[in-house]
This record gives sequence, structure tokens and C-alpha cells, in this order.
Amino acid sequence: MTGLRIEGLTVRFGRGRRAMAAVDGVSLTVPPGKIVSLVGESGSGKSTVARAVVGLVPVTAGQVLLDGEDIASDTARRRRIQMVFQDPYASLDPRMTVGATLDEALRARAGTCPTREQRGREVGRLLDLVALSPEHAGILPRRLSGGQRQRVALARALAVRPDVIIADEITSALDVSVQGAVLNLVRDIQARSGTSMLFISHNLEVVRYVSDFIAVMYLGRIVEAAPREELLARPRHPYTRALLAAVPRLGRSWREIDTPSGDLDAPDPHHPPQGCRYHPRCPVGPRTNTSRSVCLTLDPQLGAAGRPHRAACHFAEEPDGPSNGEHASPAAVATTDDKSATKERR
Repeated sequence: MTGLRIEGLTVRFGRGRRAMAAVDGVSLTVPPGKIVSLVGESGSGKSTVARAVVGLVPVTAGQVLLDGEDIASDTARRRRIQMVFQDPYASLDPRMTVGATLDEALRARAGTCPTREQRGREVGRLLDLVALSPEHAGILPRRLSGGQRQRVALARALAVRPDVIIADEITSALDVSVQGAVLNLVRDIQARSGTSMLFISHNLEVVRYVSDFIAVMYLGRIVEAAPREELLARPRHPYTRALLAAVPRLGRSWREIDTPSGDLDAPDPHHPPQGCRYHPRCPVGPRTNTSRSVCLTLDPQLGAAGRPHRAACHFAEEPDGPSNGEHASPAAVATTDDKSATKERR
């Protein structure tokens, strides 16, 4: 099995004063046969990471490695990474039946299913894998429900036998009951095929259900990463705690739900704050605790590798936060590149 490694990935849009680093020096590892979730609110850069990995947006700096080899100029190697998009209807050809869509993907799989009969059998197997009947092969996407379309999109990604699947907000447009069915399907497929997966979501309750590891992203950078149980039980960054607090729970009024931003808007990504990027919104930072003025000037990405969960917070080990724990597993390493952080500080 093969893992995906992203090293120092930077994606910039625009030029001059309006230039923006949508992704700023992100490093992330998806171990073989594991599901790593990337979470954060809208605009944090999650989808840009996904699109950069599969080549849909240009990479300014950094590398995407598969089998330890850079895939930037290797089309065949990049094909081993498949992406499932948020809107399945927009990603499917409305004029092609489900069977024709899967057949097209199978013809791109070199060395297998050379005949129409073999591809027909494989189409049936793929439909069964995603819990659809053979009759769906002759149906156009407009006649399918949202959940069925997303199953077809998953089947198409699996058709080329990828080493890694990137699932970008694949449940966010679905009804809650359908979300559960798709999440069950994701877990089942991953267990049966052993395919590595980068699962992108803004909902920590969703990733709690499917993930082995979780990385939290804020304003283009990863601010915390750890195995699922450890991160959810002992979050080290105040932004992670805010995301967890924002998850609705039975018996709690909507007025009691905290949001990551409180009453404050997110900073302009074209001009990120100096020091800690989260400090203007941080409920335990310098806007409420004047003794923490270090957050205003010193970038917490410096030294993050030595903190629990590689947290980009100067006070990740403070007793007033979650209880101290061990560092994140090296199997799921997710940090912002220290070199880019040093350059920004200068």
C-alpha cells in the first residue's frame, strides 16, 4: 500500500498587494490504509490543498509525493490519486449514463478490462461495491438522488484502483440521513479496499466517525494534528476547542453553542495578522488576557514540532487548557513548514 506525503505546500493567488497565500507551507502525511481528515471552517484552505494535490490549481512551492516520488510531472502517478467532489451532479456528465461514466474510467485503467464484456462485469462489481443495483447502470445522473450520485462518484474514483482517494466535503450537500449512509459506505469501502483517504470536512462530528487521524486548518495553515481519539479528548489549540464547542448536541439550546469566531469576523486572508493568526479571535489570547502579548508578535508555528499535537499555540501546554498528553503520532504529521514561518516573521 502507498501513502501520500505533502511537504511545504504553498498555493498563492493574485499578484502584488492583493496576492494571497490560500495554503501556506502545509505539510501532511496520509499513511497507507488510513483515513486522515482535514477540518476547518470555510475559507481555511482545505479544498485548495485537495485541488493542488490532484493538479487542479498550480502549486507555488512544495511537493506532493507518492511512493516518495514527486508527482508534479508524472501524469500516470498522479492518476493514482482520485478526487470525489462536493457536488456530485456538477462532477458527472449529465449526458452519460452511470454505466458509461464508469466504463470511461475503466478504459483509463491501463492493462485491465480490455474488452467490453470485461468492463461490463467490472461496472457491475463497482455498483455493488457502492450499494447500487445493476439497473442503475442505464440511468442518467438527473434521475438519481444526491446520495446515489455521490455513490456513483465514489465508484468512478475506485474504478481506476487508486492508491489514495481525496473526498472533498462529500456529505455537506446531503440530508442528514443520507450523510450517515454515505459515511458508512466510506468506512466500508476503505476497510475492504485498504485505500488511503484524505477526508475534507468542516464538521468535526462527521470526521469523528470516519477518521484515524485529524488535522485542523486555519487561515491557510495547519494548527493542530493528532490521532482522532487524542485530539477530540484533549484538543490543544483554542481554535480546535472552538470547533468542538460549535458541534450541536441534544439537550443544548442554540444560544449555548459557541462558534469559532464568536462575534468576530475572520481576518482578511490577503493580510493575515502578525504573530499568531488566530489571536484576534482567540477567547484565551491577548484580547482577553493581556499577559499573553507574545501572541501579537511571535509566530507560534516556530517550535510547533516540539509541542503536544504539534499545536501552533504558545500556550498549548498551559494547565488552564486541556490536560497534558503525549505528542501526536508520527504517522500523521501535519505542520506548517518552519522555513516559511521564519520567512514571514522576518
